[in-house]
Amino acid sequence: MLKKYGLIHNKIFYNTSIPIIYEHSIRLEKDSFLTDTGALVAFSGEKTGRSPKDKRIVKHPESELNIDWGDVNIAQSQESFTTCKQRAIDYLSAKENLYVIDGYAGWEKSYQIKVRVICSRPYHALFMHNMLIRPTQEELKNFGEPDCVIFNAGSHPADENAEGMSSKTSISFHFEQKEIVILGTDYAGEMKKGVFTVMNYLMPKKGVLSLHCSVNEGTQGDVSVFLGLSGTGKTTLSADPNRKLIGDDEHCWADNGIFNIEGGCYAKCDNLSQEKEPEIFAAIKFGTLLENTVADPISRKIDYTNLSITENTRASYKIEYIENAKIPCITKHANNIIFLTCDAFGVLPPISLLTPEQAMYHFMSGYTAKIAGTEVGIKEPKATFSACFGAPFMVWHPTKYAELLAQKIREHSAQAWLVNTGWTAGAFGEGERISLKHTRSILNAIHSGALTNEDFENFDVFNFKIPRQIKNIPTQILNPRNTWKDKNLYDTQRIKIAQMFIDNFKKFVHKTNQDVLKAGPDIEMTRSH
Repeated sequence: MLKKYGLIHNKIFYNTSIPIIYEHSIRLEKDSFLTDTGALVAFSGEKTGRSPKDKRIVKHPESELNIDWGDVNIAQSQESFTTCKQRAIDYLSAKENLYVIDGYAGWEKSYQIKVRVICSRPYHALFMHNMLIRPTQEELKNFGEPDCVIFNAGSHPADENAEGMSSKTSISFHFEQKEIVILGTDYAGEMKKGVFTVMNYLMPKKGVLSLHCSVNEGTQGDVSVFLGLSGTGKTTLSADPNRKLIGDDEHCWADNGIFNIEGGCYAKCDNLSQEKEPEIFAAIKFGTLLENTVADPISRKIDYTNLSITENTRASYKIEYIENAKIPCITKHANNIIFLTCDAFGVLPPISLLTPEQAMYHFMSGYTAKIAGTEVGIKEPKATFSACFGAPFMVWHPTKYAELLAQKIREHSAQAWLVNTGWTAGAFGEGERISLKHTRSILNAIHSGALTNEDFENFDVFNFKIPRQIKNIPTQILNPRNTWKDKNLYDTQRIKIAQMFIDNFKKFVHKTNQDVLKAGPDIEMTRSH
């Protein structure tokens, strides 16, 4: 099976069972162990998160005009890729055991791709067994040639002297050879996001919109898509006991509806509790992989509050482990597109209605705000813009995905909303975070359709429509200006944030139509009044 890749190996474990992977991991992996829930703990080593600055794509005549080259998509030569691949092959060939996982990406058969993972760490095999869609035994027999092969030699460093290398880590993509090569990082998330990157290249070529989002479905068949960066509530808010989960992270919106790309979930589990996130808590059982978590050495009880290894502790489990998941993970077209932002500046309303043009603008902006570090005296939040709410994984120019989104919104009369899960009555350090209870009430109003029947007013500068009232929500918080004691300070802060949006969007101006440009914040109109 592996000879065609230059790998001559006797001990190959092909789509092996979970108990065998457990045995190998505990016996062969450093410090791997079983927890009291039946989940397996493994450690990624030095790298406990993604390395976006080390992602490279081979510049090839067939694809180079389609790729948005720059800081996100760094060009790599064919020679450099060949060097990386040979280094990975040599390393994998020298290992005692190799693990091969064959699976699918994409639940919709007409857009599904076949993925093969070749790795030397059993924990990586378990991770991709969970994250890919698992074939039946019959499908495995007839799997055929994969559409994407991942050579994971992450325990072996890249050659820092090789052309184009900037560190000992390298994640290299060759779309024409249908290959990904990983060196210098054992963080399992690189494989997951590698597959997503491939789908982000392939799907738009077919007129399919790939999205970094979660999706759920109501009892009446209504569908909501949640887009947001880390810390905005994307996973928490889409996990709703009254709605079926389609998926928590990666989806495609095609002509016949929306489908999940993955067969599993990769949930953050820092400070995880049964009370706050019961669905995720219950999914941590036999077959689940816990990455970089800490447990009591005697009882093997997991301590989700212990972040001594990393704040980015993760749980990888099959989507079937979520009780209200919809299998197969396919649904209809979206009724509501919900952009989530955690505005730590306390400026944005908790809920805003967007036009299709505003939806494109804010999709391309991908805004949230993060609290600046833990150093004493630093209270000023930091604005973060990530195009399409997932810039590190996008391959085409953001306008490609934004135009597809606007097309889908218009074709299916979907409604776009901007939901702020951040601060009100002042910025971080002065105000307070919008309560999860209020955010859930807002989402309930969206899902029931009640919100579209409310009376709306204009929100100055950003020119959103905001509701004057919502059931179970204090009217005062709907316009954040009302919650600030110093109204002049609020107005100054709003202009400041608006200017951040305008400055960030300058890089898109030359490829964006005028209607979308006009949908952004309008500072001059405000000043003229």
